[in-house]
Amino acid sequence: MTVARDIMTPGPRCIGEDDTLVDAARLFESLDVGALPICGTDKRLKGMLTDRDIVVKCLAAGGDPSQTTAGSLAEGKPVTIGADDDVREALRVMQDHQVRRLPVIDGHDLVGILAQADVALALGPGQTGETVAEISEDGH
Repeated sequence: MTVARDIMTPGPRCIGEDDTLVDAARLFESLDVGALPICGTDKRLKGMLTDRDIVVKCLAAGGDPSQTTAGSLAEGKPVTIGADDDVREALRVMQDHQVRRLPVIDGHDLVGILAQADVALALGPGQTGETVAEISEDGH
């Protein structure tokens, strides 16, 4: 059985909940990523921030990215997967929540990020094709 820990990208960088969206955009650029976990001062996961969130939830709404914090865009309880959960469960969670990336949690600690592509490679096209198409339809 392949578990999330086996195929995740370990040691994810976080954007702090009190960091601005300008800080986040610079981190996106330097890491060449489009999504980052939002971590609190207590080192716990507060949510996920995407480059699209900055554009839609801040810029398009007339907000100031130099004054808006990453934490202000964290909504609800973050969707996660356990480090020792089967990758098929990760695929189901991605499908149910229409997300392409899942923070991987071990206890209360963020230990990695699992991307849709990681799961697709691990399971092969027969098991992932329909789910990947369904997730991609919504554009997340």
